[in-house]
Amino acid sequence: MRINGHGHLLPYPEDIPAFMREEEIFWIDDDRRFMWQKNWQRPITDSSFFLHEKLEWMEQHHIDHAVILSLSQLYGNGLRWEQMKRALRFQNDFNARIQHTYPQKFTCGFVVHAGFIQGALWEIERCVEELGLQVLCLPTHYMDSTGHWSVIFDKETEPILEMANKYKLAIEIHPYDGEKFILLENTAWRFHLIWMLAQCADAYHFYTLNGFYDKYPDIRVCFAHGGQLNHVNLGRRVQGFDGRPDLFEGMTRPRKALGHPNIYFDTLVHDTHSLELMIRRQGGTDQIILGLDDPYPLGEMNNDVQSSYPGKLLDLALEEEIITRQQHQDIWSDNVVRWLYGEETERFYERVRGATAAE
Repeated sequence: MRINGHGHLLPYPEDIPAFMREEEIFWIDDDRRFMWQKNWQRPITDSSFFLHEKLEWMEQHHIDHAVILSLSQLYGNGLRWEQMKRALRFQNDFNARIQHTYPQKFTCGFVVHAGFIQGALWEIERCVEELGLQVLCLPTHYMDSTGHWSVIFDKETEPILEMANKYKLAIEIHPYDGEKFILLENTAWRFHLIWMLAQCADAYHFYTLNGFYDKYPDIRVCFAHGGQLNHVNLGRRVQGFDGRPDLFEGMTRPRKALGHPNIYFDTLVHDTHSLELMIRRQGGTDQIILGLDDPYPLGEMNNDVQSSYPGKLLDLALEEEIITRQQHQDIWSDNVVRWLYGEETERFYERVRGATAAE
């Protein structure tokens, strides 16, 4: 199988409940040209943002299965409690319906808001026990009920990790909302091109310093966009850890996390030099999964100017002998399944094969 470990899906306009548009939380034009929030809009740049077009796109590019993550626009930061609860429940119910209807094609994620811990725990329980979802999507940073921004991995959010560990969940860490707490003018797409990578690096910084990968051994955490700055910034983190031990009392040495079997990264780094550094840092490819971030324009999409197509980076890495053919295959398939289900990979294949046989 060829499995995309990082994809997204928009609801059709008619699938979005009226309150989402009335309260300016999130909606889509009837002609499907733009997605909207209050004081924000973004063009819909590819038809594969939507379900049936996505299925056609996957078939065209020989992609057998895809992990559909929660929409970043529905992390709920800045919404009132009742708004946030209804918006996130809509997202999670929508993703659950997609996975239930197309189990052979999609594994879907769900989202909770870390600023409301008890509500987050109830929603994790509901999504796992009632909806059958396995992938918890968390933002790199969240806004609490007082308007304060925090990194997702801190002492306050540990109950979420404890419950995720209980259910042996895969976790996806994805950046967004940087322009809401980084005081810079939003020009030249800086928050997507620069600051999203810094947000991922910040989340990884605290996940590893706190030793959460050992403390919660049954969760498998994947950092989106290759966690690109994590790899290039290792030396500076080690230098700081050694040079100012007073700032890291009780924390875990950064190098200890390298190659840990429960820390994953996707391949969406856009060039083979970055991919090669990731592989060298990790000591191999076992914790690297194929991620396309489709259908966003920063994803690995069809692009005539760059002669690009989904999976091109991995093909180039094979041509340049950065990876072997077996590693190429594992990144596309087995590594993704192991991130999703850990040692219980047969659960994935039973679901997919069972759905295929039922057809």
